[in-house]
Amino acid sequence: MWRCCENFSPLKYALSSTLLPCCRFSSHFKAPFSSHCHGKGGGAAAGARNEKLRVFIVAGEPSGDLIGSRLMASLRRLSPRPLQFAGVGGNLMKREGLVSEFPMEDIAVMGVAELLPHLVRIWVRLRQTVTAVMDFRPHVVVTVDAKGFSFRVLRSITDAYRRLGVSRPPLVHYVAPSSWAWKGGENKLKNLADTLDHLLCILPFEAALFKAHGIKATYVGHPVLEDAFTSVATGENPAHCRWWIKGSKSCSRQDFGLQSAGSTVVCVLPGSRAQEVKRMLPLFESALDLLADKVPMLTAIIPTAPSHVITDAVTEAVKSWKTPNILLPYASEKDKYSAFAASDVSLCTSGTAVLQLQMARVPTVVAYRAHPLTEWLIKSRTKLHYISLPNILLDSPVIPEALFADCTPQRLFTLLWYTTCLFSHVHGLDQTSFEQSSIGRQ
Repeated sequence: MWRCCENFSPLKYALSSTLLPCCRFSSHFKAPFSSHCHGKGGGAAAGARNEKLRVFIVAGEPSGDLIGSRLMASLRRLSPRPLQFAGVGGNLMKREGLVSEFPMEDIAVMGVAELLPHLVRIWVRLRQTVTAVMDFRPHVVVTVDAKGFSFRVLRSITDAYRRLGVSRPPLVHYVAPSSWAWKGGENKLKNLADTLDHLLCILPFEAALFKAHGIKATYVGHPVLEDAFTSVATGENPAHCRWWIKGSKSCSRQDFGLQSAGSTVVCVLPGSRAQEVKRMLPLFESALDLLADKVPMLTAIIPTAPSHVITDAVTEAVKSWKTPNILLPYASEKDKYSAFAASDVSLCTSGTAVLQLQMARVPTVVAYRAHPLTEWLIKSRTKLHYISLPNILLDSPVIPEALFADCTPQRLFTLLWYTTCLFSHVHGLDQTSFEQSSIGRQ
């Protein structure tokens, strides 16, 4: 149903053509630790003409694992020399040839209060990462998202090379920190220029913001937009033409053994971190129980992140669900978009998946809960009114959100019921007539 698009993504090209020059890639490079290196990034150098370009890459969560894997594939395609990768990543990066220094899940923690029980382990993994960098002697270091861990790694690398009295390799971070979203966030950018050689931004307004603070930055596009170049319904109607990753609902439901008509399918996405799954799944379960009383033939489709920790947690949790469900363990992007195509509505923990659901035009309810201390800090420090990226960019609640104390089973049920009624056959709109309507064309 979904097939790979043969067109090479311009987003990959823009990203890789930005990163490769950071390596100062030429036949005249000196090896790392050479006294002839120039500038703070001059330590990245290749000795012999046929020497592999060594790239150390770090991703700290599943969304970063996907971004990192695509970056690795793109670099391999564009680089005029063979590449050697080392670093930290998940299953997707491993498929591209990375041997991870340790399980990525060890550092996939977000939130102040959530972080406290794991501080010792994360500190150990931080030191292990820096040691691996020094042993690998990379020509470039790339960190992906997960700014808390990533920036500490980059600062530690800078300190380690300074103690040796040699120039360090170029340090590149992919996915800019959302400093624009926090009160006083821009004040924290003062020292970032000393830590980074280049910042790869995914939102169009970010590059100018960071450049104004002396940080070299390039806008490379949001990684989710690349989904349109890797999963499309037909060659005649490529998704990137309308930024619509469109699949057949009837075919997708048939693949999952569901009825094409009469049933209501909810795509449930509980998150990509263990703490999110543990916190959100019980709320989602209760909300679906309430919805099942109103909606006949309700079924949940649950794609899980390509992580054994997440998949095992979700698998165990849904065993006791009353709502019939279809589990998609270790879901690929193709699996996810097939689930989206089969669904009438989605219940989603805030994250990258929200934008993917909009690419697939799936009506969505966004939910988020955290530790009470983390919630208090977010509410007291944020400048934003919304949490999901589409709402932030549009500065409008186009996607219903249930956040923090308002994220209750009753509230989620109400939003799901309203969304289901608005976009489903309850109002007499089948998929074709909805797509032709003024709402569907937006």
